[in-house]
Amino acid sequence: MRIAHIITRMIIGGAQENTLLSCRGLIEEYGDEVLLITGPALGPEGSLLDIETSQGRAGEGVATKLIPSLRREIHPLRDRQALKEIKKTLREFQPDVVHTHSAKGGFLGRLAASQLKIPAIIHTVHGAPFHPYQSAAARAFFRACEKYAARRCHKLVSVADAMTDQLVEASVAPREKFTTIYSGFDVEPFLHAREIRDQTRRELGYRDDEIVVAKVARLFHLKGHEFLVQAAPQIVARAPKVRFLLIGDGILQEKLQEQIEAAGLQDYFQFTGLVSPHRIPALLGAADMVCHLSLREGLARVLPQALLSGAPVVSYNIDGAREVVVSGKTGFLLPPKTIDPLVDAVVTLADDEPLRHRLAGQGRGACAKRFPWQVMVRELRQLYEQVLGSNPSQTAEL
Repeated sequence: MRIAHIITRMIIGGAQENTLLSCRGLIEEYGDEVLLITGPALGPEGSLLDIETSQGRAGEGVATKLIPSLRREIHPLRDRQALKEIKKTLREFQPDVVHTHSAKGGFLGRLAASQLKIPAIIHTVHGAPFHPYQSAAARAFFRACEKYAARRCHKLVSVADAMTDQLVEASVAPREKFTTIYSGFDVEPFLHAREIRDQTRRELGYRDDEIVVAKVARLFHLKGHEFLVQAAPQIVARAPKVRFLLIGDGILQEKLQEQIEAAGLQDYFQFTGLVSPHRIPALLGAADMVCHLSLREGLARVLPQALLSGAPVVSYNIDGAREVVVSGKTGFLLPPKTIDPLVDAVVTLADDEPLRHRLAGQGRGACAKRFPWQVMVRELRQLYEQVLGSNPSQTAEL
């Protein structure tokens, strides 16, 4: 097949890792001709394509077309130019399948592909672009955009059943248009993360008896770091050996550090800053538990990654979290924004090492079957074949 993947920007992030692995997998497993169409990787997260791996740069081997006008922010003139450039690129590449990701890339990509009558148009919902934390006007606008774009593709892929539920309830598209394909990744480094646990903990400066609570997320709005900082004084009072490891970078770091210092807890927190995705398994392997406190996230990859690495999860019950975290079986699922239940969950795990091992172990096997990137790529390839087989000469509704 000839397959074009379109995404707004290839920063270091879950949706971007999903997209890159999809491209690589289609090339390596099926011999497909794949083109990745993206805008510039603007932002503090850095470019995923430029990350150095043991095999070279992460983006090597994947043909990429950079469209400078494809940006995240709404800008009518620039967006019109991006649409024009996407159409030109697709016209030259002549794909059998166009697979879009992210809000802006998804909207412009689906519009371009439908105008060109591409045989199979797929869009992955990594997270709904409309949510309760927007203004009513913004929420209505983005919902209308998604509804418009949904009519211009053949299938919608959700990274969690929860995404399908949200978009169906918002009347974006009928349920039969959705299929769930979990966002895969390379599970092997996480399965072996505990093998270098002691070494990683020494590098981070932790003693053997300290309980490391990790959180992996950009230091950004709606990621929930403030709830962990609010809970920290009570946690430390009840479990003095707890230490907090914040993995990621972002605009809120200075503010969070000020709040931590004001509480006199600077000795309990460590910020790693921006780290390569290839460093994440080791860091999770060094942790005794992982807190996921975002207020919106399709299905955070850190949830299965933590369980694979041997760390149980404390998560707010949002979006797809409940599809990995089961209270009392793989961790604790809490009401969003709550502090006291967060304190109780962290202290309970900190005080009970056998419980930590049991919860992580119960989630490890299921995640090892559900989240390998090979499973994701195989299911995507089957979906492409299904759409092409059922719509050999049809295009999405205009």
